[in-house]
Amino acid sequence: MVQGTSSGAGKSLLAAGLCRVYARRGLRVLPFKAQNMSNNAAVTACGGEIGRAQALQARAARVQPRVEMNPVLLKPLADDRSDVIVLGRRDPALAALPWRERGAHLWSTVAASLATLRGEADLVVIEGAGSPAEINLPDVVNMRVAREADAPVLLVADIDRGGAFAALYGTWALLPEGDRARIAGFVLNKFRGDASLLAPAPQILRERTGIPTLGVVPWLRLDLPDEDAASLGDRGAGALTIAAIRLPHVSNFDDLDPLAAEPGLRVRWIDSVDALDGCAAVVIPGTRNTTADLRWLWDTGLAAGLRALAAGGVPIVGLCGGYQMLGASVADPLGLEGGGEVPGLGLLDVRTELREAKSTRRTAGRWTGAAPFAALGGSDSPGYEIHHGRTTLGPDAMVLMEIDGEPAGGASGSVWGCYLHGVFGDDSLRGAWLHQLRASVDGASTADGSSGTNSVDAGGLRWDAHIDRELDLLADAVEAALEFDVIDGLIGLGAGAAVGSGLRVEG
Repeated sequence: MVQGTSSGAGKSLLAAGLCRVYARRGLRVLPFKAQNMSNNAAVTACGGEIGRAQALQARAARVQPRVEMNPVLLKPLADDRSDVIVLGRRDPALAALPWRERGAHLWSTVAASLATLRGEADLVVIEGAGSPAEINLPDVVNMRVAREADAPVLLVADIDRGGAFAALYGTWALLPEGDRARIAGFVLNKFRGDASLLAPAPQILRERTGIPTLGVVPWLRLDLPDEDAASLGDRGAGALTIAAIRLPHVSNFDDLDPLAAEPGLRVRWIDSVDALDGCAAVVIPGTRNTTADLRWLWDTGLAAGLRALAAGGVPIVGLCGGYQMLGASVADPLGLEGGGEVPGLGLLDVRTELREAKSTRRTAGRWTGAAPFAALGGSDSPGYEIHHGRTTLGPDAMVLMEIDGEPAGGASGSVWGCYLHGVFGDDSLRGAWLHQLRASVDGASTADGSSGTNSVDAGGLRWDAHIDRELDLLADAVEAALEFDVIDGLIGLGAGAAVGSGLRVEG
């Protein structure tokens, strides 16, 4: 099990790295996280929602993601309320319960899911959440899971933040003695610089706790999906800039990762109207609270700024909730997001009504041949849906995409949107759109008397292969950084054992 001294310590990526290391050795590896909190969800083959991190870990392990890998997912709607997703499906009754009362109802599901995975795998790599020393909260995700699985624990600290040794010692000190004994090793993550300068701190920490430091993982720059919106910032570099709206309840923001990885292109996450200056296009991503975020667009002036850009021919793209916002209105008659009706941006002749039934499924969208993707007519883009809304198109919006014969996207001029998450992961679609952007920017440059060149290699990236290469680079770095002779012993792959933890697993 991988636990951390805090959120953001790097548990998710370290767990993914371990999954790929052991999968490359031929083991059947399955990831697990009892409870996650994120609006960046993935969809399994059965149509259930799980955290993006567990889907990435499943990919690292070379297996398909399943709801048992993340049996409880919390999706924040506001500071004081969240949707509760249990085994992939929304549970309104649990969402209505006070936070401290939910654990008693969730534990049986957590334990059963863990038992299912353990029964099928050679190795289960378990990720914790936050810190095991959050003594103000009931535990259904950290040491209680470690006890259930009888799992040794690697405790990870983010040394880039500073205070890593104090965080490791303080976490250990706050745990009950039995849980302390489960910690088999400390890991220092996100290190930049000369590792020899860390001495004598790891030895002092071992003298005080009995626990060795099993590795120092360097700061890694990888193009892998993140589930935490707090990490959003400028991505990529180049002459062409695409602005992405950082909505207060932004979700599935990894939809833009393939764009950020393209050579010669920068994705700039923005939350003010002034930051729209100089962008070649704007993407409005998904959101877990469409009506609240649409009101925010109007309140901040971004709505007016987007309308002005669209009037000038700048492409505006909406994905899922962003697609809903492009229309005339979004109505919430059942109060799923607070109720009422909010005027949309008025850039597409579509109207949306939020309904109780939620569409969550892996699917493919078929391009109709309408502009701006006439050349893609009849072809499919794979992806997934997660939305409550039902959107109807008026006569002034062309049907851009269909899913199972039903309209799932619309277009008008340079404005388009669709319900399909992952659409930019389609190399053909991404290449076609970037080619159009490059041509429009080059045309404008030529009109201004400049050279009319642009460095964007539209469609030059093969996204799926890129992700797998990044996972291999992650595994290489983790394998080089950690003492795998000890870790192999902990999980029963050798005669090694935890040093100083009191936990011994025979090979």
